[in-house]
Amino acid sequence: MRSASILFLAVAGTAVAHGDHGSHGQKPIVDEHANWMTMHMAEEHHAADFDAASFFILHDYDADGSWEPEEILRTYGLFDESNAHVSQDRRDEIVREILGLIDINEDGSVSRDEFTHFINIEGKTLPDVGMGPGHHGDDEYEYEIHHWEKYHDENTKLEDLTHPEDIEHFKKHEQMELEEERLEQLQQRPIIEENIPAKFRRD
Repeated sequence: MRSASILFLAVAGTAVAHGDHGSHGQKPIVDEHANWMTMHMAEEHHAADFDAASFFILHDYDADGSWEPEEILRTYGLFDESNAHVSQDRRDEIVREILGLIDINEDGSVSRDEFTHFINIEGKTLPDVGMGPGHHGDDEYEYEIHHWEKYHDENTKLEDLTHPEDIEHFKKHEQMELEEERLEQLQQRPIIEENIPAKFRRD
């Protein structure tokens, strides 16, 4: 298992190595009454300047030119642990609400043209559906942008990582490492006894 110091370096390196969300600096200051899209871009992407096309592309996770229901849910943070309690009925309701606003041809998805028309021509914006700012990054990104950049920097030492968020983050790393080791050990065994039905096992 990796040492805690190696894990620390891995996390610290995310500030320059994380590629899924593009480069980002400090969170820009936005008006507390700003619309949800503006708050989301500031909170999740540390971006203050964006247009409809860039917002759409950034949240077209599979880059196929349209937002399917799963991408709408992900944009609103419905796959984040903080929203694990949200019922399927509420999730379906949110998807229907967004599609009802933007999906002009009613094909069950939102195209780039439909989205830019909604923003630029109709002059509207994505609504706040009460699910928070829309956490949709992976664990490393969420830890970096919502905790590391706020409380730590390149001068942080291993012994300084004592916040509950730090402890939980590295605990997850340790659990992942233990599981990887367990799988490696299983793969090295010619026969995995646990996979043999009990009635065929030798006593």
